[in-house]
Amino acid sequence: MPLICLVRHGQASSGTEDYDVLSGPGRAQAAAVGRELARRGLRAPHLVAGTLNRQRDTARTAAEAAGFRGPLRQDARWNEYDHLTLPARYAPPPGGERSLQGLLDHALAAWTKDPEPAGGGTWPAFAEGARAALAELPAVLGRGRDAVVFTSAGPLAAVCGALLSLPDEGVVALNRVAVNASVTTLVVGGSGTTLLTFNEHAHFAGDRRRMVTYR
Repeated sequence: MPLICLVRHGQASSGTEDYDVLSGPGRAQAAAVGRELARRGLRAPHLVAGTLNRQRDTARTAAEAAGFRGPLRQDARWNEYDHLTLPARYAPPPGGERSLQGLLDHALAAWTKDPEPAGGGTWPAFAEGARAALAELPAVLGRGRDAVVFTSAGPLAAVCGALLSLPDEGVVALNRVAVNASVTTLVVGGSGTTLLTFNEHAHFAGDRRRMVTYR
């Protein structure tokens, strides 16, 4: 049965002029997850990434570390939501949570419940894009090939939330704990696509624990 590995991008450059660039630790994370993917013995992996720089660069660095030689296909449906615009659009009430993570959690929860966002682009449309991209993969893979998709926490949460039939609150919780360069594994069988593991990051265990980041 085909396996689909969903890889979150490495750490981006928070606090700089261009967030959408892998940081130094992000590049190291991308290489580490590439070595982990190589260890798994994936079969002629079909490589896909979103169109964001941090996703594509994670894919290229990981593929080089893994020794994957196939072409990298790009699909914007695996792109992240605008994590800068959402907290500004859905600001918490005075006295509410002000940490970066708290602001993002509040904004994402509000967005999932907003049927007509002022800035356009609903959560259902965003989530459906990721689910549709995932649904197309089995036909490409057939029975003897696996896939690796380099994406972000939002599409990961949307896909896994749908596979687990989670409410919106569960999707926000999945988004919150996604580790940079983690691996989420799905299996494609006769009854459809099933979630096997979420947010694996044992490749950052032991002496490499310092490499674990969430944002």
